[in-house]
Amino acid sequence: MISPDQRWDTIYDKASLSDCDPTYCADVLSENAFLLPSKGTALDLASGMGANSTFLAQQDLAVTALDISKVAIDKLGQYATQHALNIKACVQKIDLNCFTDFTFDVIVVSRFLDRRLSNAIIDALKPNGLLFYQTFTKEKTIPTSPNNPDYLLNRNELLTLFSPLQVILYRENGLVGSHLKGLRNQAQFIGQKTQ
Repeated sequence: MISPDQRWDTIYDKASLSDCDPTYCADVLSENAFLLPSKGTALDLASGMGANSTFLAQQDLAVTALDISKVAIDKLGQYATQHALNIKACVQKIDLNCFTDFTFDVIVVSRFLDRRLSNAIIDALKPNGLLFYQTFTKEKTIPTSPNNPDYLLNRNELLTLFSPLQVILYRENGLVGSHLKGLRNQAQFIGQKTQ
């Protein structure tokens, strides 16, 4: 049986360095970049090829990118070096141990869901820190992967998982209106740690 890191290495082996480009970052981040602090630290959790990381680094944040795939992290590190970006890219299994020694002004999570990590993510935010989260929902307008319900959000679930944070933005269009327009098959959340 293939391990998760081997599976992702195989996927990212086919990717090019252009997939690290910040134009591919999560919409919740690019559309709300005006909320980012002018300096500080950021975590791109389950970074993959690191488009979120490169976007954050271009906003003058010191970025830590964590992902299980050595292939993705190596490519991100190469891209960061070529473009002189302040990104520390690390191969890391994404679990509770990721957060033990660090806090961040910004945490970004996109296309990744492990419900067990919600409290650790909150704890890893500095006071007034921001969480930008965007991932897949169970309610879909068109059938797309992933299909495993363990990796799909229930309606309004991000609001529950991160209820200790002050909600800055929440968007989940679901099946309302024209299914060909707007955010579909995903939910977006931005929350701030106020304590």
